[in-house]
Amino acid sequence: MNRLKELREDRDLLQKDIAEILKIDQSNYSKYELEKINIPIDTLKKLADYYNTSIDYLLYRTDNRHSYTKSIMKEEQF
Repeated sequence: MNRLKELREDRDLLQKDIAEILKIDQSNYSKYELEKINIPIDTLKKLADYYNTSIDYLLYRTDNRHSYTKSIMKEEQF
């Protein structure tokens, strides 16, 4: 299942609800969930903040659903 859809449904929200929060058309948001178009970085930031998760989680770079803490971020810096 698409992570955006999973996060949205966990909050019992419709696509139109998230689209309104992001100030975009519902049809565009639907394309994000269907992975038909790439999500702009500013929109990814808004979604990560809204769901209290990381962009890495939204992009399948991690399975850790929680947002990063400052201590984790310092440990992971190269």
